[in-house]
Amino acid sequence: MNTILGLRFRENGQIYYFDAASHEARTGQYVLVKTEQGTAMARVASVLDTLPADAEPGELKPILRPALPEDMAQYEENRVLARDAIRHCRECIHERNLDMKLVDVEILQDRSKMIFYFTAPGRIDFRELVKDLVKAYRTRIELRQIGVRHETQMIGAIGNCGQMCCCARFIRKFQPVTIKMAKEQNLFLNPAKISGMCGRLLCCLAYEQGTYEEFQRRCPKIGKKYQTTQGPMKVLRSNLFSETLFVYTEGGEEKELTLDEWRTIAGETWTPYVTPQQQPQSRPPQPPRQAPPQQQARPAQQNVPAEGVVAPAPGASAEPVSTDGDDGEVVAEGQPEGQQQARPKRKRKRKPKSRRPEGTQAPTNDSGE
Repeated sequence: MNTILGLRFRENGQIYYFDAASHEARTGQYVLVKTEQGTAMARVASVLDTLPADAEPGELKPILRPALPEDMAQYEENRVLARDAIRHCRECIHERNLDMKLVDVEILQDRSKMIFYFTAPGRIDFRELVKDLVKAYRTRIELRQIGVRHETQMIGAIGNCGQMCCCARFIRKFQPVTIKMAKEQNLFLNPAKISGMCGRLLCCLAYEQGTYEEFQRRCPKIGKKYQTTQGPMKVLRSNLFSETLFVYTEGGEEKELTLDEWRTIAGETWTPYVTPQQQPQSRPPQPPRQAPPQQQARPAQQNVPAEGVVAPAPGASAEPVSTDGDDGEVVAEGQPEGQQQARPKRKRKRKPKSRRPEGTQAPTNDSGE
């Protein structure tokens, strides 16, 4: 297999792997490579025989050639031009009062393109800024917005551990880091302690997360009460480094047990403790339900008028009658089927309200009413 070169495009930047092909290169030498943006200069950081495990075989591309003296002179001129572009771009941003922060400027080896990296809280209308930069440098201008984690990755910083940030040294792809990781690792949820230079959660929280998850699978749940051979015990906390548990016994004593001791008293399958009030009570057996007796059909009643009651006419309802008025008129409350009508309701006539302008008094009659 051909020699593999680990290249850096920035000082303390990420390492990208290329194939040396038929060229000979050594550590510290500069080479020219072909990237998606164009031709760029890179420095050899390592020379390997095999591809590392974290690299993808499909990304291995050959280098163009080692850098010549004229290439190095052009590279130094581009570095000076990049520093001048940073100063000029920041002045333009200040003049146009744009809510953005310029991070870095990258210039391709042949100056066919200049890339300006910036951060901003939202979308920025930088069309006028691009016109100013094109007018000043007469080349293709690209403004690319990045996140705060990528900003630290490009600039570099010293972390809480006293070393260069992991993102600037070796991290190639950012992994999602959540506050749940800090809770499972029993860390104090102090933003100043668990946040990096970028203001986001520390990337190193994900390094030991797999170890903590494997340890939690072998431990009982924290804060739960279990039934053991020594009585009910409540799990208070656990210690990953000593692989021990702190439990609270029924007698009010706190004890420290190893995982092997816990398995001895609790068994392989841990049974949760259930209080007598929570135990389901057994119900007495209930007799089988009997089918209800069938109801006998009642005989049809004959319309026999009682004493003092007048039988209704055929087709009329069998409701009693009443007298209404002093003249003794008989009013039937039931109507023949199909001809029953509701008595119309009488509408009360309301006296019309007089509309008079405010502040005027209503006219009175002679009696003063």
